[in-house]
Amino acid sequence: MMTLKPLMGALALGTLLAAGQAHALTVYTAGPAGLIKQLADDFKKETGVAVEVFQADTGKVMARLEAEASNPKADVVISASWDSALDLDKRGWLLPYASPNAAQVPAAYKGPSYVAQGMSALAIAWNAKSGTPRPADWNDLTKPEFKDLVNMPDPAQSGTALELLSGLQSARGDQAWQLFQDLKGNGMAIAGANAQAMNPVLQGAKAAVFGAVDYVALDSQAKGEAIEVIFPASGTVVAGRPMMILKSSQHQQDAKRFIDFVLSDAGQARVAATYLIPARQDVKAKRPVIKEIKSLPMENEAQRAGRQSLLARFSALFGRK
Repeated sequence: MMTLKPLMGALALGTLLAAGQAHALTVYTAGPAGLIKQLADDFKKETGVAVEVFQADTGKVMARLEAEASNPKADVVISASWDSALDLDKRGWLLPYASPNAAQVPAAYKGPSYVAQGMSALAIAWNAKSGTPRPADWNDLTKPEFKDLVNMPDPAQSGTALELLSGLQSARGDQAWQLFQDLKGNGMAIAGANAQAMNPVLQGAKAAVFGAVDYVALDSQAKGEAIEVIFPASGTVVAGRPMMILKSSQHQQDAKRFIDFVLSDAGQARVAATYLIPARQDVKAKRPVIKEIKSLPMENEAQRAGRQSLLARFSALFGRK
C-alpha cells in the first residue's frame, strides 16, 4: 500500500489539473437566432475551447448582468444596442482590448473596450401583397392607405427601436414628434418586441413595420415571404452590435481569442450569412451595406444621455406604461 500512495496522489493531482484546464467560455448574446451556435461550434473546432451561451433579447441580457454583478458569470457579451457597451464601459466593467482583426471595422463602430460584431439598419418592412402603396420614407406610413396597418416595436423592449426614436429626435427635433403624433393618429400600434411587430405583417394582418430590424426581414424575404425591406430616403439609424469582454472574466485570453475569431474571415462570413452587415468592411455582405444606406448622424453623448426622458415622452404619447 505504501507504493500505491504516491501513485494515487499523482492521479488525484492530475485530475485536479485537468479539471482546472477544462473550462468553457461563457457568452451572453442577443440574437440573431442560430449565429452564436455556429460561431461557438466553429470556435471550439479551431481552439478546443467550448462556449456556453445565454441568448435572449438585449434587455434580458443586461438584466442578467445586473443580477450577477456581485458574482459575474459572463466572459463575453454581445448586445444589439450600442448604448449597452457605452454604459458598461463608463461603469468600468469592460476589459480594454483592440483585436488585430478590427482594422477594417469603421472607427464609429469600435472603441478601446468594445467592437461591433456586425451592424443592422432600421427599416420599413412592407408586405408587398397588402394592397397599400409602396412606401419610400417614414412619413408615407401616415397616409390614409396605412390607417391601422402599421406596427412599431416598443422602444421600451427593443434597444434598436429606442435607437431609431432617439436618432429621429436628434435629426428632426420637433418634426420627429409631429411624425410620431401623425403615426398615432393614423392608428400605428406599438407591438411589443421586434418579432411581435413583424409577425402580423408576415401574416398579412398588417401592412408595414416602422423601424423593422432589417436582417430579420431580409431573412424572411429570402425564405419567400412577400416582404420588402425599404431604407427610408430621409435616413435611418445603422445600429452596431457591440462585443465586449468583462473585466471580471477569469478567461480573458480565451475571450480575446473569441473576439478575434468573430472578426476573422470565417467569423465575419457567418455574420454575413445572417443578413447582418459584417463589421469588417472588406468582407462581402448579402445585403446593402453602410455606404448604400442613408444614415442619420451619430448621436453625441448628451443626446444619448436623454434617452430615458425621450422614452417616457414617447410612452406617454402612445399610452404606454
